Amino acid sequence: MYSRTVFLLYLFCFSHMVSQEIHPLEAPKGHYETFMALDDGPNPSNSRLDEITFPMSEANSGYKIYVGATPVYLTDNQVENLKSSMEYPANSSVQTRAELNFLLEWQAKRTKEQVKRVADFLAPIGYWPHIDENKGHSGYEKNLQHLFYEGRTVLGENCNEENYPNTSKLLKGITKDMRIMEFTVKYHLLRARPYHLEPKLEPLAQMGSPAFASGHTLWAYIHAFTWSELVPQKREEFLKTAYEVGESREIMGIHYPSDEEAARVLAYQMLVAMMENDSFKNDLYLAKAEWD
Repeated sequence: MYSRTVFLLYLFCFSHMVSQEIHPLEAPKGHYETFMALDDGPNPSNSRLDEITFPMSEANSGYKIYVGATPVYLTDNQVENLKSSMEYPANSSVQTRAELNFLLEWQAKRTKEQVKRVADFLAPIGYWPHIDENKGHSGYEKNLQHLFYEGRTVLGENCNEENYPNTSKLLKGITKDMRIMEFTVKYHLLRARPYHLEPKLEPLAQMGSPAFASGHTLWAYIHAFTWSELVPQKREEFLKTAYEVGESREIMGIHYPSDEEAARVLAYQMLVAMMENDSFKNDLYLAKAEWD
C-alpha cells in the first residue's frame, strides 16, 4: 500500500537518481505525515468496504481523450511504470477511517468564505490541452489564464503566455502529460470517492472520475515543482499555492488526504522521469532563460 515505507523508498531512489539536477522532494508534513503512520492494510471487520469502487455509471466520458494519448515528455513505458507504482489505502483500513473522520471534521467547521473560495474560485481552475487545440472554444482564453495560475499568483499579473512563450510551451507539455497520468491512474485503480464510503459526508460537488490520485493536486504540484526550477527563490511560495489547491479538495469533501499526498509524490516522480528526456531538458533550459 501507499505507506511511509514506500514513500521513503521513492524519496531515496529518486533523490539519488536526480543528484543536483532538480530540487529534492520535501518530506510529508502535518496531517499527511500523521495519516501515513497509520495501518493502511485491509481490516477484516470492515471487509465489505473493500468491495466498493468508483461506479463507472458516474464517470464523465472526457477521460477517454487522455487515456492512451501520446505524451509529450514522458514515454509510454514511464507512464505504465508510474501507474503501476500507485496504490491507495484499503477502504477498510484504519488510515482510511481516520481520513474520513478528518473530512467530517472539515465539513462541520468549514465557513461560508472557505466554501466560496474552494468551490467557486479554486475548483474551476485547470488547464486542459484539448481546449487549447480549439481556438474557437468559448473557454479558450480562460484556459490559457489557468495555465499560468501559479506563476501569476506568485509573480504577478504580467505572467502570461505572451510575455513568456517558452515557459508556456513547457507548462503545456508537462500539463498534457499530467492529464494523461491523472486519468491513467484514476481509471486503473477506480478508488471510490469519500462520499461513496461515508454517507454522512455532504460534498460540495459530485465528481465524474475516481478519487485517486487528485487531479487538481497533481497539476498544482507539478506546476509548483516546475516553477520552482525556473524561479527557485520562490519555491516556498509555489508550494504554498499548490498546498492550498490540494487542501481545497479536502474542504470540499471530495478527496481523501491520501489522494493529495499521493498526487504530490507522483508529480515529483513525473518531473524526475521527464529529466531523462532531452526535449524536456531543452525546453526547461529555454524557459529558465526567460527568468534569469
